[in-house]
Amino acid sequence: MEGLRTKKQSTMIVRNMCTNQNPMHRLSTQKMKMKLLNLSLLVHLCSLVLVSAQSTDHPPFSCDSSDPLTKSHPFCKTTLPISQRVQDLISRLTLDEKISQLVNTAAAIPRLGIPGYEWWSEALHGVAFVANISQGIRFNGTIQSATSFPRVILTASSFDPYLWDPRWGRGQETPGEDPLVTGKYAVSFVRGIQGDSFEGGKLGENLQVSACCKHFTAYDLDNWKGINRFVFDANVSVQDLADTYQPPFRSCIEKGKASGVMCAYNRVNGPNCADYNLLSKTARGQWGFNGYITSDCDAVSIIYDEQGYVKEPEDAVADVLKAGMDLDCCEYLKNYTGSAVEKKKVSV
Repeated sequence: MEGLRTKKQSTMIVRNMCTNQNPMHRLSTQKMKMKLLNLSLLVHLCSLVLVSAQSTDHPPFSCDSSDPLTKSHPFCKTTLPISQRVQDLISRLTLDEKISQLVNTAAAIPRLGIPGYEWWSEALHGVAFVANISQGIRFNGTIQSATSFPRVILTASSFDPYLWDPRWGRGQETPGEDPLVTGKYAVSFVRGIQGDSFEGGKLGENLQVSACCKHFTAYDLDNWKGINRFVFDANVSVQDLADTYQPPFRSCIEKGKASGVMCAYNRVNGPNCADYNLLSKTARGQWGFNGYITSDCDAVSIIYDEQGYVKEPEDAVADVLKAGMDLDCCEYLKNYTGSAVEKKKVSV
C-alpha cells in the first residue's frame, strides 16, 4: 500500500488526526490512489485522544500505556518522528483494516489496541448531540449538553471580526453572500476553532479542534423548482467561480490554515467530490492545502444513485479516490472499495 504523499502531509494528518484521461493526469492519480486509506487512519488515531471516555475500561484512544498490546509498537512512541510512526502503523494493517477506517464509524482494530471511533459530529450548534446516536462527542456530569449561539449571519453583519463567534452557523450556515466578508469570517472561524491567535501564525504543532470548511464549492441551492442539492448542477463560469465562490475557501485554507475541507453534494462540471481539478489541483496544488478532504454525508453514493454520473458503485469509489478525497461520511467506501480493488478500478 502506497504511503503518504510527503513527510509534511504525513505530519499534518497525524497532528490533526471528473478525472481527466490524459497521461499526466493518469500519472498523478496513480500516485494518489488509495492514499486516503492511509490518511484516514491517522485522523482516526489522533482524534481519539480528544474525546472523553464513557468507560474507564475502554479508553477512547489508541496507544493506551496500560495496554500491553501497544507498548512495543513504534507508532505509539511519541519520541519518534511522526512520519516514522505513520509508516509503522500503515505497514501493520491489512487491506480490509484500512478500508474499515475510511468511513465515519471507524472500526476497532483489537490486535493493535486501536478502539473503534465515531468521528462524525458537528460543532455548528455549539456542539451537536443526538440521543441514541453515537457521534464523535460525549457529554459527562460536568458538561451535560451543548450551548447555542447566535446565527453566523447575524454576527457577520456587524462587519467586526472581533465580535465574530465561531461556535455557531447551522441555520443558514454562511456569514452572507459577500466573498470578502465570508472569507474574513472563514479565517476567524478557523483560527478560533483550531486554537490559533487572532492574527494567526501562533498555532504551532497541536490543534485544539480540527476546523472543516464546507461545502466546496458553489453549493447554493437546497431545493428549488423540483431540483434538490443532491442532483443540482451549478453552471458557474470560470470567472464567477474565481470571483465569487472560491475566495472564502481560499482564505480558509491559505490564511486560516484549515485542517479539513468538505466537498459538496452538487455538481460543478461533474460531482465536486470526484473533481480532480477542484480537490487536488486547486485546493492542494494552488492553495497549498495540507489536510484531509471528507465527503458530505453520502455524497459518494449519490454520484451513482442520484446523479447517474457513473455506471456502477465501484466507479464512484474510484473517481473520488483519484480526485483526492480522503474520507467518506457514511458507508459507501466501506461497502465498495474492496470490490473496486477486485475489479482493478483502484490500485493497491
